[in-house]
Amino acid sequence: MNVAVVGTGYVGLVSGACFAEMGVHVTCVDIDQNKINSLLEGRIPIYEPGLDSMVKRNADAGRLKFTTDLKSVIDDVALVFSAVGTPPDEDGSADLKYVLNVAKEFGQSIKRYTVLVTKSTVPVGTAKKVKQVIQEELQKRGENIPFDVASNPEFLKEGAAIKDFMSPDRVVVGVESDRARSLMTRLYRPFLLNNFRVIFTDIPSAEMIKYAANSMLATRISFMNDIANLCELVGADVEMVRQGIGADTRIGRKFLYPGCGYGGSCFPKDVKALIKTAEKKGYEMHVLKAVEEVNELQKRVVFDKLSRYFRGELKGKTIAVWGLAFKPDTDDMREATSLVTIQLLLEAGCRVRVFDPVAMDECRRRIGDMVEYAKDMYDAVLDADAMLMLTEWKQFRLPSWGVMKKTMKNALVIDGRNIYDREELEEYGFEYHCIGK
Repeated sequence: MNVAVVGTGYVGLVSGACFAEMGVHVTCVDIDQNKINSLLEGRIPIYEPGLDSMVKRNADAGRLKFTTDLKSVIDDVALVFSAVGTPPDEDGSADLKYVLNVAKEFGQSIKRYTVLVTKSTVPVGTAKKVKQVIQEELQKRGENIPFDVASNPEFLKEGAAIKDFMSPDRVVVGVESDRARSLMTRLYRPFLLNNFRVIFTDIPSAEMIKYAANSMLATRISFMNDIANLCELVGADVEMVRQGIGADTRIGRKFLYPGCGYGGSCFPKDVKALIKTAEKKGYEMHVLKAVEEVNELQKRVVFDKLSRYFRGELKGKTIAVWGLAFKPDTDDMREATSLVTIQLLLEAGCRVRVFDPVAMDECRRRIGDMVEYAKDMYDAVLDADAMLMLTEWKQFRLPSWGVMKKTMKNALVIDGRNIYDREELEEYGFEYHCIGK
């Protein structure tokens, strides 16, 4: 089977490489010539464990190709996946211009029955707009070529995207015809031989499932952060509370970990977009608005703890930040807590030294020389008045506290992800603060 994937960002490149790994012949398309040139030279524009070797392996085998010209390959493919970005507009709604541009080019190019599959996260009703654009382009050409649109939202976790794609717990496909359903079933069957579970729905339901899933996970995180903040006030231990409620099989343990807020490319954007979708229909999403509000406040929690410790006297303090990416195993800093924390530290007059195993270049791209970039985690804490732990990378989990105690100016650790043991740090002479205890 031959497919094209338009967009070589996170979703598009991972999807294209994984399809190719299963024997599908894939052409990845992007309007950015520099990005395509990099991919042709074997350079991967994003960080995802295992992706670089998978791309190289399938490119060398001839199953994965790259181009800027969709028209040059569309005659040879049965499916075109649209995996372009849907960045938030100023009002929080999803910007669909790239999605509709793909639809326009699709309508200008097809010569036989082809399916356009939207893999990008898009608001409910987008498929209707996509279909209309295609039909308008076909009318301009005076053609009556059959086509279908479909929705196939992705559920990839950054840092574990290849595993999620190759061994999915479910694949959601929204279709309007048996013909499109048959093609999508054929495409995904190799991925699910042991547990063949493709959930076929109508297209609006498929579009809603992605937003609803991410919003539920975001809700659990904000709920737990709210509980953690209350635990501190009443003297409870949020870890014990988490274990107690997570043992309820109706609730479960996943996404009940308190911390300093969620970020990334999905949760913040999707929560905002779903709120905006409801507003356009005259409905207010009260719960999701609270989820968003709690999360924005939670991104300040580590800074606020630091400020209280120094009684607001932060000017001239040297603060080390461990972790810049919004989560481990990615260089993604979109909506990351680190950006909020760094901005607050700089506004307070602090000297900020940062370290992240992967996201240093991304931080330089975003904020330039506003902070100092350490050579490693220990270099970051040299003569520091405090260390703020914001991303729970594995290499941060067992630091040499004895070395840090000798090199730090003031032995203060504020743990935004609750990965350290208070008793151990206090034995080394550290003052330790975390979330919800």
